[in-house]
Amino acid sequence: MASIPQKDPLALKRAAAARALDYVQDGMKLGLGTGSTADLFLELLAERIRGGLTIVGTPTSERTADYARKLGIPLAGLDSLGRLDLAVDGADEADGNLDLIKGGGGALLREKIVAASAARLVVIADESKLVDPLGAFPLPVEVVSFGHLGTQGRIRKAAQSLGYADLAPVLRSKDGQPFRTDNGNYIYDCPFGAIANARLLATSLSVIPGVVDHGLFVGMASALVLAGPSGVRVIERN
Repeated sequence: MASIPQKDPLALKRAAAARALDYVQDGMKLGLGTGSTADLFLELLAERIRGGLTIVGTPTSERTADYARKLGIPLAGLDSLGRLDLAVDGADEADGNLDLIKGGGGALLREKIVAASAARLVVIADESKLVDPLGAFPLPVEVVSFGHLGTQGRIRKAAQSLGYADLAPVLRSKDGQPFRTDNGNYIYDCPFGAIANARLLATSLSVIPGVVDHGLFVGMASALVLAGPSGVRVIERN
């Protein structure tokens, strides 16, 4: 494997994005992720399209949609495409089981819907995102704005029942106002610390009234493409 400069995080992200292109075949329907690493994949994908590759993509955010259009990537709505062949996205954290924390960019709900609609989800990241266990990155939880303080309290109560006694969810803000997702919802960033059982926590959060979804992607990724100073490696789900 070719080495990558250790102090160049952009080069690491680009190397992971380039490796993910190996999964793309002519005629595919693609889910297009959100975030800085996903942006690099879009740029490389656009180069392939200019070279004759034929695909159609569906974006996981308005931000991705805008950038894909700027790059000349053909887009269509998810409902019109139906089952996708492949989704490519980044992650804020990943573990050796290919479970993920996503949502730092605020697109977790659409990212999860697109991932669930794809035959395969390939996650691209630099190797610093591989952790054991998940949880150093605060877990984003998307909630409806109506009664959100009560929802915050229910999140804390559910966390306490699982042993996370000191959880203090933080309402995400932007320009002095609560951050709004593309779906018009709020996000609480939840610093769980070490997550002992990602599947159990995911299930517990999903049933809370007011919670729309959360950034735990459990059992969804098919492959994790990691770039480090020594090169790119791929962890495939068994």
